Amino acid sequence: MKIDPYVLDTLMRDLVAHDRSSAAFLVYLQLYRHTHGEGGASARMSHAALAELVGISKRSVQMAITRLIARRLIRQRKARPTSIPVYTVLTPWARRGA
Repeated sequence: MKIDPYVLDTLMRDLVAHDRSSAAFLVYLQLYRHTHGEGGASARMSHAALAELVGISKRSVQMAITRLIARRLIRQRKARPTSIPVYTVLTPWARRGA
């Protein structure tokens, strides 16, 4: 899987150092892998599955998802409130023309 340099050069520092949320960066990377890394637009994943894949608590995943949505780095859709979410990873570098 190829990762855009923006993810490591800018986004990592922004989420980990500025926002003090390394969990958000790890969740973003995992979602990036399951979307862009597999050539898809979105991925359906539960918080429990993400927690297991990343190696953090489910609560940490929930807080990371909230931060990523607020920062407009991901989009989340649910058919019903209790449905497993479908995530779309947004690419900030595409918006800025890089």
